[in-house]
Amino acid sequence: MEAKAVARTVRVAPRKVRLVVDLIRGKQVGEAVAILKHTPKAASPVIEKVLKSAVANAEHNYDMDVNNLVITEAYVNEGPTLKRFRPRAMGRASQILKRTSHITVVVSEKKEG
Repeated sequence: MEAKAVARTVRVAPRKVRLVVDLIRGKQVGEAVAILKHTPKAASPVIEKVLKSAVANAEHNYDMDVNNLVITEAYVNEGPTLKRFRPRAMGRASQILKRTSHITVVVSEKKEG
């Protein structure tokens, strides 16, 4: 049985979020939360919130034991990109892409044995 949580259109670039998600993939939930609390990246609090949501979904919807949960999947997809313009020299403008992320965390109970 798996429980998942998704945060959509988070205003952090996917490349930056993947650095943090790679740290917690495959870990137990308690260990992952500790890692996220001590990681000084902008994406850490957002990923922690998604992880806690996945744990709450597992507990409430599927009656799983919170102490046995492991992060089986954690991935980041690219969301919609906001296009902005920055004024440049001689009346020109250059485009700035403000990227967004869709963050998905899947937890399941650890196999005994």
